[in-house]
This record gives sequence, C-alpha cells and structure tokens, in this order.
Amino acid sequence: MNLPDYGFLSAPLWLITVLHVLTLTLHFVAMNFLLGCGLVLLFAKIKDKWADPIVRSVVKLLPTSMAATITLGVAPLLFLQLTYYQQVYSATIISAWPWLSLLAAAGVAYYLFYGAAFSKDTQGKSLGLLIGIAVIALLWVSFVYSSTMSMAEDPALMQSLYASNQSGFVLNPDVGSYIFRWLHMVLGALTVGGFFVGLLGRKDETMFKVGKQFFLYGMVAASAVGLVYLMMLGEIMLPFMRSPGIWVLTVSIFLSLGSLHFFFKKKFVGAGLMVFLSMLGMVISRHVVRLLRLEGTWDPASIPVVPQWSPFIVFLLCFVLALAMIWYMLRLFFGDQKSTV
Repeated sequence: MNLPDYGFLSAPLWLITVLHVLTLTLHFVAMNFLLGCGLVLLFAKIKDKWADPIVRSVVKLLPTSMAATITLGVAPLLFLQLTYYQQVYSATIISAWPWLSLLAAAGVAYYLFYGAAFSKDTQGKSLGLLIGIAVIALLWVSFVYSSTMSMAEDPALMQSLYASNQSGFVLNPDVGSYIFRWLHMVLGALTVGGFFVGLLGRKDETMFKVGKQFFLYGMVAASAVGLVYLMMLGEIMLPFMRSPGIWVLTVSIFLSLGSLHFFFKKKFVGAGLMVFLSMLGMVISRHVVRLLRLEGTWDPASIPVVPQWSPFIVFLLCFVLALAMIWYMLRLFFGDQKSTV
C-alpha cells in the first residue's frame, strides 16, 4: 500500500508567502487590539475607570476582537504549516502539552471577556479581575507560541530535546532566542492598545491623553526591546544586514515614528495606516529571519508545486467575506458610539 504524498505546495511559493504575511499581519492587528487594550485598561490611571463610558465601550469590544483574533489566526498558521510542516510539527510534538493548553487558555480568556462585557460592575471589584485573568491567559498563549515557533527554527535543538525528553512538556530552553521577540510583541500590543484607546476617546481629553501616553511609551519600549532582539540574532546578524529585510525594517521604524506625529495631530487615518504598514514590515522582516535561521537545513523553494486552485479560491472567498463581516460589525459599533462618545 502506497501512502499519499503530501510533500508538495498546493500553490506557488510566492502566493503562499504573500497570503501568510498578509493574514499574519491582520491577525496581529486584532491580537494587538485585544491584548493591548486589556493591558491599557488594567494599568491606566483613570478616575472612576470602570464607570467611564469610553472604558465600557472598549470592554464591550473585547469579545468581538477575541473572535477576530482567533479567526484571523487560523489562516497564517495553516500557511506556515503548509511550507514548514516538518519544523512546526516537530516543535509542537516536543511542546505538546503547552501547545494543547493554548486551546484551554483561549477558551478561558474568551469566556472572561464575555463576562466582563456583560458585567454591571462599575466599581471594578470583579471587572478588573476578569480582564486581568484573561490578559494573563493571552500572555501565556503568546509566550508558548513564541517558544514553539522559535524552536521550529532550530532543527538541531529539536533533535537534542526530543532525544533527551519525550514527555511533551518541554518549552524552548534557549530563552534568549525568543524572550525579547516575545517582549517586543507584548510592548507592540501595548502601543496599539494606546492607539485605539486614544481613537475611541478622541473627544475626551483625559482619555486621549491616556492613549497618547501608552502609544508613545509603548513604542519607545518596543523599539528598545526590538533593538536588543536585533543585536541577539547572533550568526545571522550579518546576513540579515545584507538582506532586503533590513531595508524593510528601517522603513517600518520610520513609519512607526511618523505615526506618532499623525496621532498627536488626531489624524487617525494616516496614523492607523502607518501603524499597519509598520506591522506588515515587521512581519516581512521576521520572515526573512526565519529563512536565514533555516538556511542549509530547509529551503521552501525546493518543495515541488502541484497547484490545487479550487481550495485556494474557496479560501479567498471566505477570507474576503470574513473581512467584510468584521468591517461591517466595526462600523455598526463605532456608528453606535457617535451618540455616546
């Protein structure tokens, strides 16, 4: 009996890469809103915070943004597994139990965000606790994801870990290879959270000031941590500096700085577009780093291509429909807020 051969790409590599980068960026937008706004709500110093109408409006958005984060996170993971199936599969086997725990953590966070959205508590006795536990669950999800995906970029490490421990409870012990990457993501989420809080509170000087503070300080902190991560690339530092990735990264940094100017002037469309393009550039740069880490052990360009266009057409139709529905729901939400914000 001959087993079917799955060692091929069902579409050209360039198309898979473009869709992976685009869907991952959209996932990060939703995830950064969710985690970032949660962090801002927890740490912002606002008088009668949980009774503030703008804070309540942000809380009501959390379940929807959680749904968007999960939905938009499926496609990039599938595209990643399509191209790097050996690496991703091996890494998730080694970290099987932490990886499976992500389902439970996401479910708990989802439930708690719904509880917070429907809560009548205006004193913060339970509301802050619900959001706090949900944010911790999201931080765990992001940490395990960073650990697993960084492990997938080091085949020799995976071989060593699996040979010595097959319990499925192993996280990547090379913490230095991903801790600053993870911190950069968390601080980036804090920055985006500040952006959206400022956007929602643009007519309230107190709330807009809170948004500005988190947007500015979050960006400064994220930039500093990102620089440390760049310096810790080790042996691939020089190849990265010679690759197009460094130019994309440079443009992304300037776009981030430019978004501050537009945000402070309350030109939110320009600022938002710059933030999105900056995130897109960061994702592209990170993709270049992955290719450099796997150079010599795995070349996606060597995978044979056997086009299967019908699944891709179905995906594109569903993807566009999902984006349209999310956009429509956001328009309804923000339309309702015009009379209250």
